[in-house]
Amino acid sequence: MPPSAVSSRPQVFTFAGELTQGGFLRGTVPGGAVSVKLDGEDVAFGSDGRFFAAFDRDAGTNATLVATMPDGREIRSPVSISPRDWQIERINVARTPGGASDSYMKIRQPELDAIWASRQKQTGAQGWQQEFIWPVKGRISGRFGSQRIYRGEPGAYHTGLDISSGTSGTPYVAPADGVVVLAVQGYSLEGNLLIIDHGNGLNSAFLHSSRLYVKEGDVVKQGQHIGDIGMSGRATGPHLHWSIKWHEARLDPLLFTGPMD
Repeated sequence: MPPSAVSSRPQVFTFAGELTQGGFLRGTVPGGAVSVKLDGEDVAFGSDGRFFAAFDRDAGTNATLVATMPDGREIRSPVSISPRDWQIERINVARTPGGASDSYMKIRQPELDAIWASRQKQTGAQGWQQEFIWPVKGRISGRFGSQRIYRGEPGAYHTGLDISSGTSGTPYVAPADGVVVLAVQGYSLEGNLLIIDHGNGLNSAFLHSSRLYVKEGDVVKQGQHIGDIGMSGRATGPHLHWSIKWHEARLDPLLFTGPMD
């Protein structure tokens, strides 16, 4: 880090954002910091000290940013995370027993491996610094974090935001700058799947497309047409499932965009 960058920043964290479950923060690290973690998770930052970090849907109410300085000192900054009231539907029937069959997992496991590997790629994208825009506008048919509970046993929560256009073929755009790290056809669950890295561990996934207009390795700009809404994969109607992750934390896209105009 250049000496000027060190001397121009105080040795404290500064940050702001959506400090809630499924939310995030952006800010600057203490001047001269050599490494930063959020509750043990590595936090990348640039020569200007700017960083991005986020909180999983099930995050606790407190977290701690820790910067390690050249002399070994630690600078700590507590972060209060507000809990949320998720959309919970209680069903008075037993949850369907059993897991995926061996024959299905022979198909599914390579897909999961490819998705995981794509999200480990570090492209140097800078979209994480932008204010995100809506990829498409329409009826929100599924909210992030919603969940069914079957006679006290919780099912998996909804990991993204579903936006319905009513018809297949509606264009959607990149919500922020990035690099395509996965663009595939015909996955068993996601159908035609696109994943874009926004940098610093942040990525977006777009599921069920009828058509993709970009390929792995392409650099995309905010607002660029990248795909069309469809119902490929496991979908009951045409919609875009948009999910966001920071490392392994699942985030609420609505907190990145604000309400739909």
